[in-house]
Amino acid sequence: MQQPNDSTADQAILGRISAMVADEKALRELLAAGSIDGATEHERLAALERELDQCWDLLRQRRALVRAGEDPGDAKVRPSSTVENYRS
Repeated sequence: MQQPNDSTADQAILGRISAMVADEKALRELLAAGSIDGATEHERLAALERELDQCWDLLRQRRALVRAGEDPGDAKVRPSSTVENYRS
């Protein structure tokens, strides 16, 4: 059985997460340099955080499906309103 973190789809999700983390860092640097205002940074960070939550949720779904012997392709992106209300 293929490990879930070795699949092409999982690698794509992890790549997107890495890109969003880099975007988050860039936003903070832009704010520190005075290139954007705090409200703009906050708005963009909030959108990134929502998408990050969705990506992590999708990855967790895929891994759970693999552990259950099911098709990880059945995992679906859930609305941000759903994944933001999860508790760690």
